[in-house]
Amino acid sequence: MSRKISQLFLHQFCLSTIFLTALCFSLQTDTINSSSSGIIRDGDTIVSRSNKFKLGFFSPPNTTHRYLGISYTLPEQTVIWVANRDTPLQDSSGAAALSLDGNLVITDTATNQTVWSTNAAAAAASSPTNTTLQITDTGNLIITNSSSGIKIWESFLHPSDVFVPTMSTSDNIYTGKKVMLSAWENDTDPRRGSFTAGLDASHLPQNYIWRRDGQPHWRSGPWNGLVFIGIQSSYFSFLDGFVDVTNDSAGTFYYTMPEWKIVNRVTLNSSGSLVETMWDLKSKRWIPLWAAPENECDVYATCGPFGSCNVEDSPVCSCVEGFEPASVEEWARGNWSRGCRRRRKLECGGGDGFSRMQFVKVPDLAQHFYSERIDECRRYCLGNCSCIAYAHDSNIGCMFWRDTLVDVQKFKGVGVDLYIRLSVSELGNHREKWLFIVILPVVGFVVVAVSMFIAWYMLVKRKGDKIQDRSVAEAGHTISSLSPAISSIDASVGKVDMGELPLFTFEIIANATKHFHVTNLIGRGGFGHVYKGTLPNGQEIAVKRLSVDSGQGMQEFTSEVIVISKLQHRNLVRLLGGCVEKQEKILVYEYMPNKSLDVCLFDPISPTKNVLDWRRRFSIIEGIGRGLLYLHKDSRFRIIHRDLKPSNVLLDQEWNPKISDFGMARIFGGNQDHHDTARVVGTYGYMAPEYALEGRFSEKSDVYSFGVLMLEIIKGEKNTHYYNEDWSVGLLGSAWKMWSEDNGLGFVDESMEISGLEKEIVRCMQIGLLCVQEYPQERPSVDTAVSMLSREIAELSTPNRPIFSQKHSAFTTQLGCFTTTNDLTVTELDGR
Repeated sequence: MSRKISQLFLHQFCLSTIFLTALCFSLQTDTINSSSSGIIRDGDTIVSRSNKFKLGFFSPPNTTHRYLGISYTLPEQTVIWVANRDTPLQDSSGAAALSLDGNLVITDTATNQTVWSTNAAAAAASSPTNTTLQITDTGNLIITNSSSGIKIWESFLHPSDVFVPTMSTSDNIYTGKKVMLSAWENDTDPRRGSFTAGLDASHLPQNYIWRRDGQPHWRSGPWNGLVFIGIQSSYFSFLDGFVDVTNDSAGTFYYTMPEWKIVNRVTLNSSGSLVETMWDLKSKRWIPLWAAPENECDVYATCGPFGSCNVEDSPVCSCVEGFEPASVEEWARGNWSRGCRRRRKLECGGGDGFSRMQFVKVPDLAQHFYSERIDECRRYCLGNCSCIAYAHDSNIGCMFWRDTLVDVQKFKGVGVDLYIRLSVSELGNHREKWLFIVILPVVGFVVVAVSMFIAWYMLVKRKGDKIQDRSVAEAGHTISSLSPAISSIDASVGKVDMGELPLFTFEIIANATKHFHVTNLIGRGGFGHVYKGTLPNGQEIAVKRLSVDSGQGMQEFTSEVIVISKLQHRNLVRLLGGCVEKQEKILVYEYMPNKSLDVCLFDPISPTKNVLDWRRRFSIIEGIGRGLLYLHKDSRFRIIHRDLKPSNVLLDQEWNPKISDFGMARIFGGNQDHHDTARVVGTYGYMAPEYALEGRFSEKSDVYSFGVLMLEIIKGEKNTHYYNEDWSVGLLGSAWKMWSEDNGLGFVDESMEISGLEKEIVRCMQIGLLCVQEYPQERPSVDTAVSMLSREIAELSTPNRPIFSQKHSAFTTQLGCFTTTNDLTVTELDGR
């Protein structure tokens, strides 16, 4: 939260509550040092610079014991850290200060006894008489050597039961040293309770809650670089960018929650649940957002070894295929702790096969190695007699298990597919069924196809006509003029005719990208990764490699080739060629040195945001508008992009924007003004209301996305991540509210210099709001929007409030699992 908003909070609270009136008479400092008489007595507090956190003595509910702790400066007492949690003071005689050896010490002044100390070994060896204690705006309490600036001790490395933004839990894979949360004994007793929580990186990094005996109580599933794949809700877009796992060269892995513009925390409560809450200014209370374990199946190993838990079944436990209850009697009584046992032994080398279990939380204790090919996972597992199952995630690679499968849970429409090894005899019945269900229809199809071919051949021979292939657009519309772009698709042999565009060999592409090395990775999309490469002639290229796991990869590949091969415009990215060999589907584009718009605007560590002044931002807006105008009006075909967002706008060396990623685009016929579809594609936050909720799209759907882009460029923040002081108002609602209150400049990116440009920026903001109105007929066409930007149209109408202006509103509820995480594209209404 920014200092400005925090000060506003404090001002409001000081006016309205006795609690913060008292706070205003605190020590009025965030720092004390060892060389002065800085003492915190019971009743005193030191407060962080933006008045977000305070350090002082407190008593938990229903007790008179006193503790030194850090808490939010809110009307409701909310403690995030306790110093003397195991050694309470009996009355208000406590005092805290920096001692001569540089440590923070709590003393009972009545008995002159030391109650608690930081015991920082480094303090005594680093100029102890020159140390400072500071409480920061992140809630971290830090002891620093004033001369060297070296941190001697910090509370974030000794957490209590609360996890706040910028704090990290960690695990060192070499030393085993962990930074973990530990629950209170109960709501009134801060002593270390029965549960701890933190990161474990001994296999694949994942979060755990452990019981007092060290056994797991819950786990998040492995981190795949984007989400924890064992948390069903993590697949949805409102968690995009909410957490991150990193590691350093010393072998320490860190789990961190970045700072948002909301006041939020995650608490490990005394019953063993991690509960995320956020502060609501209207109701002045903490609102729950997420909890784990969420249900019976979230509890670790509920169904025992080789058991599978599905919360929608009754009973919730069943054995995975090929297994039966280890004890039928106990299983019937609802005691599933012993799990299941294999019905038939594996034969190892005798033709074992795999049973596919879709949409699961993968078992614990996975081994792994990286491969983009799922067939390599299968080949490895078949060749290793100790491998009993495997799975594949496009970011993790191959995961496999040796001894047991524990903590398997069925998800609904999301998750990873698990392949369980069974003996060939166990798969026999399924093979017979497969022969009956699959082979017979295939034979029938072949007979019909041969008959049709003979009839076709005879017809051609009789008429003497030459039959030419035609390209067929979506929805059954035949567009013969596209045949040069993609004249044939032979999926069986993996060859695609790309017309006038060159076909590269896979070897050339692999060498150009250093075999798709991670250092060349420049972006991730819904259907694969994008790499930078250099051709043998020195030309730099961007390589879009569609994931081999994507069941819709060929469809998107085909669509992109059809659409973009005949498009030429300075604001559209240029396709240079492609590669189709076996399962590989690769597109090669011109390389954009300034990457994508989302990196320049939203990446906090990107240096490019500082060069995006208003003139450059406005030029980018105009360029996107011109590119969209070409697609809708000026190209050979009317094309609806359907996935216009910052990551699909690339910037060349001169900062000219180029629209990219036409895998979701649709070609409209001459008289067609809209289309209805059951297959909603696009990205949450950029989809028009009529499209997201009804499947109806048109040129006005792209206009809506363009409007969202304009407002994001003005604000410098992402629509799907934006929260302001009223937590329920999103980016669009905030823009409309500020503009309607004649405070449009309050919406503008604070990092921009706007002197003399105020009217132009507010006008652009109004155009963006006109584009994101609820009803398509209310939005301008793209040519009208471009004319508004160029002032060919001087007078602007008054926009209505956008429908998608509420965060966590009915819209999110209606979309449910239709949204995706990390700006990945929605491809189907059901899970893929």
